[in-house]
Amino acid sequence: MHLGHSPSDIQTHLYTSFLRASTYDVALRVTGTWNAIYKLHRVVLIQSGFFRSLFTGGFSESAVKLVSLRNGTDEISVAFDDTNITRAAFEVCISRLYGGGPPLHVSASLMPTTKCPLTPPFFGVNEPDVVPEGDHPATPRFMLSLLATALYLSMPSLASQALSLILKTVGPMTVRQYLSFACGNSSIHHYIDNETKDPEAAVGLEHVAHMIDDEDSILGIPDSHSISSPSEGVKNESPVDSSGDEDSLDVLTIRSRDDSDRNMDDHSSPHYGPVSDKIGEACACWLTRWAVDMLTLELGDSTPVSPPTESRSRSKSLSSLDSPNFLSSLSLSGTHAAPVIWGRGGLKTTWIAAIVSSDTLFVKNERERYNFARSVVELRRRDGIIDHEEKIWSKMFEEGIHYPNMTFEDVLFISQDISPTTKRAFVTETVLQSSHWTQSVLRYTITQRAYPSGPLSNGSASSPPRDKDIGIACTTADILLKLTQATGTNADTEKRKVYFPVLSDSSVRVGDNGTNPPSNGVPLTMDDLFAPSNVTSQDSGGRYASKAVDTIPTNENTFFGIMTRRFNAQSCIDFDPTGKLRWSPYPPYRFSVEFWDVDFLKEKSRLHSQTIWHAGSLFNVYVQLVHKKGQAQLGIYLHRQSHVDPIPASSAPAQRNQAVKEPETHTPLDRMHSRHPSLPSLLSVASIASPSSPTHYSPSIHPPRSTTPSAHPNHARPSSPASPSSSPIVASQSFGGSWPSTLLTPAPQQPYRDPRQAVSAYFAISCASATGISQTRFSSSPDVFSVSQSWGWKSSTLRTEDFVEVGTQILANDVSRGREVSLRATVLLGLV
Repeated sequence: MHLGHSPSDIQTHLYTSFLRASTYDVALRVTGTWNAIYKLHRVVLIQSGFFRSLFTGGFSESAVKLVSLRNGTDEISVAFDDTNITRAAFEVCISRLYGGGPPLHVSASLMPTTKCPLTPPFFGVNEPDVVPEGDHPATPRFMLSLLATALYLSMPSLASQALSLILKTVGPMTVRQYLSFACGNSSIHHYIDNETKDPEAAVGLEHVAHMIDDEDSILGIPDSHSISSPSEGVKNESPVDSSGDEDSLDVLTIRSRDDSDRNMDDHSSPHYGPVSDKIGEACACWLTRWAVDMLTLELGDSTPVSPPTESRSRSKSLSSLDSPNFLSSLSLSGTHAAPVIWGRGGLKTTWIAAIVSSDTLFVKNERERYNFARSVVELRRRDGIIDHEEKIWSKMFEEGIHYPNMTFEDVLFISQDISPTTKRAFVTETVLQSSHWTQSVLRYTITQRAYPSGPLSNGSASSPPRDKDIGIACTTADILLKLTQATGTNADTEKRKVYFPVLSDSSVRVGDNGTNPPSNGVPLTMDDLFAPSNVTSQDSGGRYASKAVDTIPTNENTFFGIMTRRFNAQSCIDFDPTGKLRWSPYPPYRFSVEFWDVDFLKEKSRLHSQTIWHAGSLFNVYVQLVHKKGQAQLGIYLHRQSHVDPIPASSAPAQRNQAVKEPETHTPLDRMHSRHPSLPSLLSVASIASPSSPTHYSPSIHPPRSTTPSAHPNHARPSSPASPSSSPIVASQSFGGSWPSTLLTPAPQQPYRDPRQAVSAYFAISCASATGISQTRFSSSPDVFSVSQSWGWKSSTLRTEDFVEVGTQILANDVSRGREVSLRATVLLGLV
């Protein structure tokens, strides 16, 4: 039997040598946000890609010609030009190479949970944050610095863990800081939490650095060689720069994108490529999910965000329950102040305009989108009117809201809505008149198609009375032909004409929580870390849909995937040289749905949303739980509602005086109830990592091919009782105490009806994750919707957790689920 030191003994010996600076063979002289010398060991440092390149690769000593010091070691200077790299983060990185270092403590107040999706302080939970002795406080500033440092040193596992912590702590108090970091617009030194002081040195490692204040080495050797290099992991982000001096080292620099690609603040910082984009995606998704809620809190008012309504009653279309504002039960604990997101000093004006215009913004309908935009603009105007902002607001109100999909009441009210600050209307009369004309033409087209005896009917056999298509879509080739044939004034009109893409089959996940390890067990690489987070699925024909008009790259130029692109005739032609894509001159109908207590849903039962009217037809969305081969599946479907059938009761939050019994903590996977209250990540298939397992980053999560755009028709009528369409709203449960809770609602206003048995429509459904940091987006090319027919998607795996708790504190047990705990989805619907 061979007796020797165990791996644990060797690791302890190396870490002790690091702490005592004994038997070191290289002195690392660091300059940057701090100046110090570290006495280290090459055999340990080469685990880092940066140091491996330094000692064994392109930065070999034979090329550098380092001068040996008196004690047989060498001194190497490393200049950190990235101001996001701090002393504490660097020391944690080095300590991890030695297999030690302080554990990281994340405050529970920064961690969204399924019970407190906006973080505990927003639910009145004010638990004391006690950092365990020996732990290093992982503040948002430190986590960003740790990520930047780990990327610089090419340590993918540690960088992945830092990224995971950042994504798990995206919330009201961090979203602006993280978004600014993702855009490379500001150094972390400009975001210092006044309540939490970051230790200058890593906890427990205060003495490993030999601090220096002058240009001379503490070892007394004036001649040393200097290196300024991020890591091999960012090699694709910027070119390699070489100095003209053949005796000097090669120089690599982290460079953010060119000024022409993004707006720069006065304090610019590096952009870390796809890693930065992943943080940006999470922030953008979060903002579209919680936009209205956070605005309400920022205004300090628990009432819905909307302008004073007209004297005529409009409660049916703008009821307080249907408003996405559910923050009346929330209160910030302690001395916390509402974060500034929408007011002056918050998001940039361009970002606000992009969020207002986004198809995935969670607002009930276009009228509430207008209400939200109006409130934000007036909030900003309180601190003064800025000319360049006003230009952006004007364009936002003109192009970001689909007025043709509003009722005439709404359009009339908006035309009379005057800003109390500028004394002018928010929307020009020309825009509203044009929208009314568009709406009228669509109505005529639908009704004339259904009854072809009208004055424009040609009675041709090619246009049967109840054809599923109404003939409003056109190809890019058709648009080009119109432009070619148009002359004079008509040519200018055709060039300015706006078109909306007819969607294709695709599915994509935007944003990721970073907790899914590689399935093959292979250690994470820098290439894995820099892989894009969203991968577009194949369509039913086996073709990749990544170049479809409805899918866009997720980077800062597209506001990390939430931007809604606007096409005129010429841009349609430029985008599609093949001439085969389809377009519609009518904007799609956008609305949002919300489902509460999904985890209480019984097998094969349905939970419906509110019912909406669009272009002569009624639609709603429902979720359904089914079991297939012993596996739970949750589906979400768009349903064409019959005009004569009762309107199904819609999902509603539990009343405050009604207790909600939580499911058992340890529920078997084959049961329908999960441990956490709600919001399964509908279509994720990767299993969640356990808290005790190492956290690795998975570049993408999207449903398997069997559940992607191939839709599942369902001809069954709603199985749950519903009230007659003429019934008033009843604020009570419709199932006699059963769960989930539902609400009986009347049918929406129906200016006209499309009597056709079948219509052809394209649609998209975007489901937000529990805390809002990711979205699963499905889109479908035109499908035939017969009356009472449904199309949609269902998951192959039911997941009720979107993250792993990393905080060490346990919140009070009396924190009950609130109205904010729900499944939120946005829907886009258009006829062809």
